[in-house]
Amino acid sequence: MTRGIDISAYQTGVNYNMLKASGVDFAILRAGYGKVVSQKDRMFETHYKGCKDASLNVGAYWYSYAYDENAAVAEAKACIEILKGKKFEYPIYYDVEENGQYKLGKQKVSAIIKAFCTEMEKAGYWVGVYTNSSWYNNVISEDIKTRYAIWIAHWDVSKPSIAGPYGLWHYKVAPQAGINGDCDLDYGYVDYPTEIKKAGKNGYSVEPTPTPTPAKKTLQVSLTVNGVQYEGTLTEK
Repeated sequence: MTRGIDISAYQTGVNYNMLKASGVDFAILRAGYGKVVSQKDRMFETHYKGCKDASLNVGAYWYSYAYDENAAVAEAKACIEILKGKKFEYPIYYDVEENGQYKLGKQKVSAIIKAFCTEMEKAGYWVGVYTNSSWYNNVISEDIKTRYAIWIAHWDVSKPSIAGPYGLWHYKVAPQAGINGDCDLDYGYVDYPTEIKKAGKNGYSVEPTPTPTPAKKTLQVSLTVNGVQYEGTLTEK
């Protein structure tokens, strides 16, 4: 299990080295919200650089206001533009929690999530869904729960009240060393850095498999020259 936080423009003056020293392993950063690039989180670049400089693993999330698939695709395209040129060791999460979206029902909510995630995957990202236990249990289809990385929010309980698997758990809002004020606290249960790098996602490239050098052929020889016998091994050049 690893320890993490998620932060956005609401957290300023962050001491990233103190976060690392306090045992935080990763940070999930809000990249932005909505469907245009101008809605980029104003602290995203600062948080990204600070975390990377402190050797913290990083993921990102995009807050959704989409009410149909076209809007979800537009949100994905804006997210992709903002993430461009950066590397992330944790998934890129689609944050769906607007009350109006919930009222759309399972079929529509699931279609919106799939539209965003499909667009992100086409761009080479390891994607996931951030949601709470009520959304998970009532308006998210089963194929989404098993297809994408799940980051579940359920505060102040011994464990989330969901039956399916989850990779991150947002378990509490509380003070954290290195943060001014309260912060979202998370546990991680999947070795995403290893898996993402191995898969060549989120800005990483798959390391090429080295071509083995073929073994050189050898030949045992024995010959006689001027009455003298010679024996030895000849090796292919």
